[in-house]
Amino acid sequence: MFYQWLYSLAEQHSIFNVFRYITVRTFISFFTGFFLCLIWGPYFIESLKKKHFGQSIRDDGPQTHKKKAGTPTMGGWLILLSSLISLALWIDVFNPLVVATVVITWGFGMIGYADDYLKVSKKNTKGLSGKLRLAGEFFISGIALFILIKYYNFNTNLTLPFVKDISWDLGYAYIVFGALVITGTANAVNLTDGLDGLAIVPVIISASTLAIFAYVSGHASIANYLQIPHISGAGELTPLAAAMIAGSLGFLWFNTYPAQVFMGDVGSLSLGGFLGTMAVITKNELLMVVLGGVFVVEALSVITQVASFKLTGKRVFKMAPLHHHFELGGLTETKIIVRFWIISILLAMLSLATLKLR
Repeated sequence: MFYQWLYSLAEQHSIFNVFRYITVRTFISFFTGFFLCLIWGPYFIESLKKKHFGQSIRDDGPQTHKKKAGTPTMGGWLILLSSLISLALWIDVFNPLVVATVVITWGFGMIGYADDYLKVSKKNTKGLSGKLRLAGEFFISGIALFILIKYYNFNTNLTLPFVKDISWDLGYAYIVFGALVITGTANAVNLTDGLDGLAIVPVIISASTLAIFAYVSGHASIANYLQIPHISGAGELTPLAAAMIAGSLGFLWFNTYPAQVFMGDVGSLSLGGFLGTMAVITKNELLMVVLGGVFVVEALSVITQVASFKLTGKRVFKMAPLHHHFELGGLTETKIIVRFWIISILLAMLSLATLKLR
């Protein structure tokens, strides 16, 4: 790890002592990831165009989306690769919590890549079987949690937001619960990714909030003061989150309306898996329902629509996910996007309030 080598130079030059601090490495990790994504972006997008990795559009979707057909997809690789460089340079890659988060993030990303590749190669919107995809996601997250619990004494308590001194130790049942949280979050983000920049900004907002939770839960004194669970080593997730946030922000440069590239499932599943894992590790599993409220509502709109149609033959929404319902209702794409961003900020502020309201 590059930062450890720099820190070892502190014996000769005290200025290198700054690399021991998580806060310093968080800022450096952020700028590393952002500028790498910004520099690589144009070349990566051009490469996708040459390979004809273009987005397929649903035939039953809003007619305004037809013009987006052929826009390069799989842009999520930009985020993953940019954050990988920051990981190698500025983050403790031997920290078990970091390893688990990276394994789940990249594992979900590879599932998303397989889904994307099938879509672009067959020029349709089906991709991988839903059951196969869910099974793969559940398996990856379940194995990672099992190893953390069995070999690293990971906390299996479930706590409630806004209250203190109430928790339940789920034991090994936590593996199933945690895997459901991670898988559910990943697929909720995937469903939200339907408009230019709609999903990536709520991801940035949620990741930033979880980075704060990671830092305070990893700091024994602060965690004790705030009366939240202290998670040894969780602070190291803060520079990792910064790298993911930076890559996402760099991606937004190219994804903002009108998008030059879409993140694809490789992006939405990996980012959703990352958020879910961060929520589980920082013991904010239930709070993710509030923090990721935009994702939750989008997912619930799909579940409601499918259930209603199967049971009654009628649709609750004009189209699901919910953002398409608003589109067909006459709202412009940019207005829907920005309003969802605003809601995400409000939910993040409410989530942060739980640090004191316990």
